[in-house]
Amino acid sequence: MSNSSINKTKSSIYFRYADKQLNYTKKAALKHFVKEIFKQEKVSLNTLTYIFCSDEFLININKEFLNHHYYTDIITFCLSAKGDAIEAEAYISVDRLKENAQQLKLSFNEEVERVVFHGALHLCGYKDKRKEDIAIIRQKENFYIKQFNKQ
Repeated sequence: MSNSSINKTKSSIYFRYADKQLNYTKKAALKHFVKEIFKQEKVSLNTLTYIFCSDEFLININKEFLNHHYYTDIITFCLSAKGDAIEAEAYISVDRLKENAQQLKLSFNEEVERVVFHGALHLCGYKDKRKEDIAIIRQKENFYIKQFNKQ
């Protein structure tokens, strides 16, 4: 399906759970806002599934699929062909969310929002390997967190 034809279909955001639950009360609003990010970034979205899990679950994915042997907060897999509407899965460690929130002196909810938006922004084409790319994606995360919290 092309980007132009997919705009006529409804996009879907799902929250699923591997081996950890997410204690976050604004799930419906967050899912709706992720769709808004894709609209504002002008990227066609079909389906994005966030899977919440433990550090151990996510490090196994990190090792198996990316050959990385370290903990991370999110791994995002785009499953669609280039040019098609986004079909993706994003795995998020609830353990990392808690630890990051403490280290960054943020509320748990703020860290959930930051990481969820971070995954969406990766799918919109933003990178975070080089210093200048990190600055751009952080700026976008902060922009969307402010927008989300104004609702």
